Amino acid sequence: MNNIYWTSFLTFFKIGAFTLGGGYAMIPIIEAEVVEKHKWISKEEFLDLIAVAQSCPGVFAANISIFIGYKLRQVKGAVCCCLGAVLPSFLIILLIAMFFHRFSENQVVQSIFRGIRPAVVALIAVPTFKLAKSAKISLVNCWIPIAGALAIWALGVSPILVILAAGLGGWLYGRFVEAPEEKP
Repeated sequence: MNNIYWTSFLTFFKIGAFTLGGGYAMIPIIEAEVVEKHKWISKEEFLDLIAVAQSCPGVFAANISIFIGYKLRQVKGAVCCCLGAVLPSFLIILLIAMFFHRFSENQVVQSIFRGIRPAVVALIAVPTFKLAKSAKISLVNCWIPIAGALAIWALGVSPILVILAAGLGGWLYGRFVEAPEEKP
């Protein structure tokens, strides 16, 4: 039986259960499942949803699952997809919290975590470069994400201000630079 609620729940449950490194590391897996395999949304919609999910408060994976679920089946779909995305993490964190104190000082466990950290950075870097390519970031406009990242990291500028400034800059560019001039 092909029940969209069950299929979407299991899809996001699988994504949530088998992705290490947080929401950004999930991007290629979410894309493979919802864009390529199930074809629930297009590649362009996916890029837009990533931008919206990053801009909204809350956990990235939950945000994007809610948007996709809502597109599929409105509120019930959003709840279904969100539960699928967050339930694995909740259960894993619950188990770790119950037993972490028993092995947190273990040298083997600490060594494992030291090895995992660089891999998580790679899991985040790969989707970042893929997103840059998909968003058509080139040598002409690469200064925008670099300036935004430096403003946040080095100057302590709020990410919200960077997002607002980038949105305003994009609007101004589209309005005054790209827009064809209308002559009477």
